[in-house]
Amino acid sequence: MAPPLAHGGDLDAARTLFPDAPLPWIDLSTGINPVPYPGPPLEASAFRRLPSSADLAALNAAAAKAYGVADPAGIVAAPGTQILIETLPRLVARGRVAVVGPTYAEHEAAWTRAGHAVTPVADLEAAADVVVVVNPNNPDGRTWAASALLAYAERQAARGGLLVVDEAFADLEAVESLGGHLRPGLVVLRSFGKTYGLAGLRLGFALAESGFAARLAEALGPWAVSGPALAIGRVALADAGWRRDAAILRGADANRLDRMIARAGGRVVGGTRLFRTADFSDGPGLFGRLGAAGIYVRRFAAAPSRLRFGLPADRTEWCRLSRILK
Repeated sequence: MAPPLAHGGDLDAARTLFPDAPLPWIDLSTGINPVPYPGPPLEASAFRRLPSSADLAALNAAAAKAYGVADPAGIVAAPGTQILIETLPRLVARGRVAVVGPTYAEHEAAWTRAGHAVTPVADLEAAADVVVVVNPNNPDGRTWAASALLAYAERQAARGGLLVVDEAFADLEAVESLGGHLRPGLVVLRSFGKTYGLAGLRLGFALAESGFAARLAEALGPWAVSGPALAIGRVALADAGWRRDAAILRGADANRLDRMIARAGGRVVGGTRLFRTADFSDGPGLFGRLGAAGIYVRRFAAAPSRLRFGLPADRTEWCRLSRILK
């Protein structure tokens, strides 16, 4: 069995690496909004009873509006995007899969676990039964125009293939979602927890033409999403003003982080409003200094000079990070 993939957010690993680090830890190893959505108060019944079909329909309607999907039948709600990444490969006949990268490693891992022949590729020109692209990409923030992705989806559909576009970081970015252009041969993934700072709620969505969406929902089974997640997700997705404000505020934070990285001698190579990726002359050394100070960032085994920084949550965290980067 292959060893588990390394992910951001693993503070147990940070504590093992740096047992003497001061507390509390500042976890900058993820791309999760550090300022969470102020969730509404929940009725006790959301915890006591099984979610109803009306609850799910209300969530799907809010998601359809937020993501520009004309028909809520094209929305599949799930307990986090990760389960969708795991489920999709089991709904497709085994074949050749191209994953445009380097990118989020779970895509390649999930298709491989399901018995597909997976090849990492540098761009969309690969000829494969399934092509996976993350837009904006994690960790370098690379983006693709909607027109290019839709043209590729048309080619995939014509040959009986599939294009999977992971838009996990699209909510706060100036990229055009494919949610309003669903068609056969195209599946779009959307993350709720990253944008709204509520990753522990476990909520994500797949957007697809209604036939494939129905197959995916059936594979997930009944009551896939918890009652509290349905209630909070419905309210948050309907709050377009909060999303607009979050994009502005997190954009300012990302610019501030860029300046701090530059002062530390780093070269920003990409990112989104929720994370910045940079190269340093001594990436491992800086990772160690940050860790010893109780600040955990994301490192990459294949690129030791590269570190990815999430956004600090408040003034105290910004000051602690600034002291080390100076």
